[in-house]
Amino acid sequence: MTTTTDLDFAAREALRLLGPDPENWVSDRSGIDHNVTIVGGSGSGSTFAFALRRAGIGRVTVIDEALDEAHAGVWLTRARMKKLRTPKNLPGPELGIPALSFQAWYETRHGVEAYAALDRIPRVAWAEYLSWYRHFLGIPVRYQMKLVRIEPDAGFFRLHQEVNGVAQVETTRKIIFANGVAGTGGPNIPPVLASLPRTLYAHTADEIDFNNLRGKTVAVLGAAASAFDAAGVALESGAKAVHLFARQPAIASLPVNRLRGYPGAYYNYPQLPDVARWFQAWRFNQVGSTPPPDAIERVIGFSNFHLHLSAPWKSAHNQGDRIVAQVNDDVFEFDFAIAGTGYFVDPTKRPELAEFAHHIALWCDRYEAPADQRDDQLSTYPYLGSAHEYQEKVPGNAPYLKDIHVFNPAGFVSFGLPIGDVPSIRRDVPAVVARISHDLFFADWSLHEARITSGNISPDFDTSLYADAVWKQQAKVQSAKSA
Repeated sequence: MTTTTDLDFAAREALRLLGPDPENWVSDRSGIDHNVTIVGGSGSGSTFAFALRRAGIGRVTVIDEALDEAHAGVWLTRARMKKLRTPKNLPGPELGIPALSFQAWYETRHGVEAYAALDRIPRVAWAEYLSWYRHFLGIPVRYQMKLVRIEPDAGFFRLHQEVNGVAQVETTRKIIFANGVAGTGGPNIPPVLASLPRTLYAHTADEIDFNNLRGKTVAVLGAAASAFDAAGVALESGAKAVHLFARQPAIASLPVNRLRGYPGAYYNYPQLPDVARWFQAWRFNQVGSTPPPDAIERVIGFSNFHLHLSAPWKSAHNQGDRIVAQVNDDVFEFDFAIAGTGYFVDPTKRPELAEFAHHIALWCDRYEAPADQRDDQLSTYPYLGSAHEYQEKVPGNAPYLKDIHVFNPAGFVSFGLPIGDVPSIRRDVPAVVARISHDLFFADWSLHEARITSGNISPDFDTSLYADAVWKQQAKVQSAKSA
């Protein structure tokens, strides 16, 4: 039996047995820097980079506006849960290679029993795993690269970027947005907070200095997981009191999305008719996003935590450096407010898409919901194609939209899951990569046709290899005739 102290031995063996990466088969084009540009260098972006490599698609670049790896994504910055909200055994970035999975990585470092004892994956451990995945597979991410504007051209895009604050332009044939929860919109700031000085409130999307809230009275608006996570950190950081305000009379507790997790629904969901997909998205919004029980348990153990139900804020103003809020018939004063109110999705609000956002088909352009299922929030989600590509509002006006693939929560109405997170990887990453492969191949079909029918190939052997084995008919011996 072979023993080794190399924690990555099994992962290296898996890659060795898988065989070398295919060579890049995509033909170079003059003036094109990249075949694919992936926007976002955290888990999803790294997974796409590996999948594209295994598909033989080269000249792929991953960009991220974060300062460095530690600041990319959310896991070490804006995520405040102690554990991931998804089951620990969901297939993810390993893309079907067990030795690259979180379970394999964790067990080699902490033991089989330690993994078995986990109910869900600790957030910090997940961040460590993604860092290992990125470095072990040699996936380079170019940090401090902010995408400012996308300029379509004939068969490619010009990407206008700020690189360390300096303007730079690169060209690419395909774009994948793997840029997180705000990637096709932004933080949803309640109007009741928007008129306050920005120093008095934050959104959970912000990097909040919770130590600065020590000894202060804090309001949290919202009742989904991120709101409870923020309340928990504020309490753990020494806030004098934390009040969480929910609009509904009870905290959402029905995880309706979980009903779609079995293989039949999971893999066939994108082919459902619009009426079914819209209803499922609308139903989710009606029921509400459920915080995990441990997020609630994290805060209710504090005697200075106060939960307000059926308590939307009517108004708020500042008196000096304090917030005065009216909630129903009560008036409260706070030192700081945190909006755990989620994100909006609307391509027209993204500056990098400004040049062509008006051409992008939204759900309101393709489907008219029944009167009792109207939802202004869902109507501005993009109506994505089967490979997560943007589609044209008017066919023929913007054919380049099919070359932009969206792998972030903007795909929720079209695909029924929190796209960009672990649950969507095993179905959707292969679908996007397959479409990119298809498009790049057929865009250069004449070159590939010449390549695969070319006579520019040497024979593996000549006829001398088998010449001696060729059967030859023996000549018949004629019998002598008598004179």
